Amino acid sequence: MTVQTEQTKQTEQQHFERTIGHEQRIEPRDWMPDGYRRTLVRQIAQHAHSEIIGMQPEGTWLASAPSLRRKAILVAKVQDEAGHGIYLYSAAETLGVDRQDLTEQLIDRRQKYSSIFNYPTLSYADVGTIGWLVDGAAICNQVPLCRSSYGPYARAMIRVCKEESFHQRQGFELLMTMMTGTDEQRAMVQESVDRWWWPSLMMFGPPDDASPNSAQSMAWGIKRHSNDELRQRFVDMSVPQAEVLGVTLPDPELAWNEERGHYDFGEPDWDELSRVIRGEGACNDERVARRTQAHEDGEWVRAAAAAYAQKQAHPVVEERTA
Repeated sequence: MTVQTEQTKQTEQQHFERTIGHEQRIEPRDWMPDGYRRTLVRQIAQHAHSEIIGMQPEGTWLASAPSLRRKAILVAKVQDEAGHGIYLYSAAETLGVDRQDLTEQLIDRRQKYSSIFNYPTLSYADVGTIGWLVDGAAICNQVPLCRSSYGPYARAMIRVCKEESFHQRQGFELLMTMMTGTDEQRAMVQESVDRWWWPSLMMFGPPDDASPNSAQSMAWGIKRHSNDELRQRFVDMSVPQAEVLGVTLPDPELAWNEERGHYDFGEPDWDELSRVIRGEGACNDERVARRTQAHEDGEWVRAAAAAYAQKQAHPVVEERTA
């Protein structure tokens, strides 16, 4: 490496660090360290995969929704999740990666998606609980990403978060409606909350002392808060909402701590989280198999779109005869 090249690299590194330090945005054409780029690709791709895989759990209830109104709401939500995936794949592509390659890495299980989507939806109440708890956890996690240091990711998250907030309200409204219904409906809601509470807490990832990527992501401004900080925010937000709903959160250690100004809560089962991340969850195989099938079924659409794009790029000029 020449002296001039080394000086240029140092100058670019200093400019990058100043931009991060001044809370400004890194854009696709800006120089960035390889580690920063790799971290962004990993995080944005995982986020995009999660939006696409996340259509499946609630999608199983599309044909069984109890009314046309509920079906229309659920169709709109599943459609929104597809849109979120598209925004995020587009953001990832600004880093020089290919959407097709990212999808193949997901199908080959070389990239991951959120652990929460490897749990089954056993009752219609799960549609509401996912909206309330899972989308609520997503909001806690994703709103700070609107201030991420990478411009395309931050801008994509603004619309995603607006729609996720709407989904969370829809879920809460559905549960509130069921809680004012029959004893059977109230029992269904409580059973659903019992199953989804702990997986929702694990959505924020492992505890900080076992999270290898968090510190550097925060130093680069990709993440704004640690896993444990976000988990605490979620608990503090959810407890009063549970009281309004009239459900009991399944944690005997849950209690207000006056000194801390936060709720104390029990320890999630981190061994379970590790198993699910390794691919040993209840629905890992099913989720990837359905994504694989959808990808294969869509091959002809991608081929047709590529052929049309090629034709438009190189139009054939027909000769006219007199």
